[in-house]
Amino acid sequence: MLQAVSEWLWWERLWLPAKVSWADLDDREGRVYAKASQLYAVLPYAVCLLLVRFLFERSVASPLADVWGVKDRIRHHVEQNAILENYFCKRAHVPSQADVRSLCKKTSWPEHKVEVWFRRRRNQERPGLRKRFCEASWRCVFYFFAFVGGVLALHDKPWLYNIKEVWAGFPKQSLLPSQYWYYFLEMGFYLSLLLSLTFDVKRKDFKEQVIHHIATLTLLAFSWISNYIRVGTIVMALHDSADILLEGAKVLNYARWRQTANAMFVVFTLLFTLTRLVLFPLWVIHCTCVYPLERFAPFFGYYFFNAMLMVLLVLHLYWAVLIYKMLYKCVFTKLQGDDRSDEEEDDSDSPKETSYTCRHVNGVGVRGRASGH
Repeated sequence: MLQAVSEWLWWERLWLPAKVSWADLDDREGRVYAKASQLYAVLPYAVCLLLVRFLFERSVASPLADVWGVKDRIRHHVEQNAILENYFCKRAHVPSQADVRSLCKKTSWPEHKVEVWFRRRRNQERPGLRKRFCEASWRCVFYFFAFVGGVLALHDKPWLYNIKEVWAGFPKQSLLPSQYWYYFLEMGFYLSLLLSLTFDVKRKDFKEQVIHHIATLTLLAFSWISNYIRVGTIVMALHDSADILLEGAKVLNYARWRQTANAMFVVFTLLFTLTRLVLFPLWVIHCTCVYPLERFAPFFGYYFFNAMLMVLLVLHLYWAVLIYKMLYKCVFTKLQGDDRSDEEEDDSDSPKETSYTCRHVNGVGVRGRASGH
């Protein structure tokens, strides 16, 4: 039974165009091809990147936070109350007004005291500012070096300047060392993000992030096996360019360099629009949908690869709505906050109006790859 499943899984028509077999992709005459068996190395890469991240956050990001005065907010103590704790853990973190009144009767507390308790309890669940600063610093540094690596891997390749060259000789395209390292560092990074989801800062678009990371890894793995590597490297470099600015804007915002962070966020929005909403669909997806048909008949891999690219495009559109909302608030109003961030609430005992400062970049995590990213 396992043999039958294996034969179906590696059926050549799922992965390769007609009249092309796995035997055609055996290494010979100095030509080296990507192998599915090499994907097992992604897990060690992910573990190594987690270790590098841990060392970076402790030895670089944390001291930098000290230099820039990034400190966690002092949080008020939450008074012990079994009734409220049970409601918080088992029902909801934000009680309705009717539930607040019901809890007041059960605890003999006034409404204001119950509301303050829930605000303080929610703040306890939120990650501190230094944690967010360290995470953003790590991602910013990784995306910077990944983008530089992508530029070095692509700058002298003809398919960067004439995208039709992506399909020249496909799928019999020899694997280059630069492509190997670029792919496995990116795949290791996204697997490390999946492995660290449980202890990373949790955003409101948590589910979308999970979908995105899984789609990215699936697309990367599939493109590796089917030798869609040339277009994969283009998409990775295309996405890395904007992500540097996003994470950099977060870092500066946490360090209270608000005007610089806002300016960087505006530039990020422009670059995001250009790369994710213009070049990605009109240049990359057009290339993967139209040009292959000039060389071979459609097969399962053709449809699957383009379907995964469309999933990323849908996620781009979703995040674009959030980004444009935040940009509007930053430019045209004094309201600051991120539609998907989880900022600490005012939990003082005395009621006061909530004030906002422009923190629109705190919670945006936007990737999209064929690379998700």
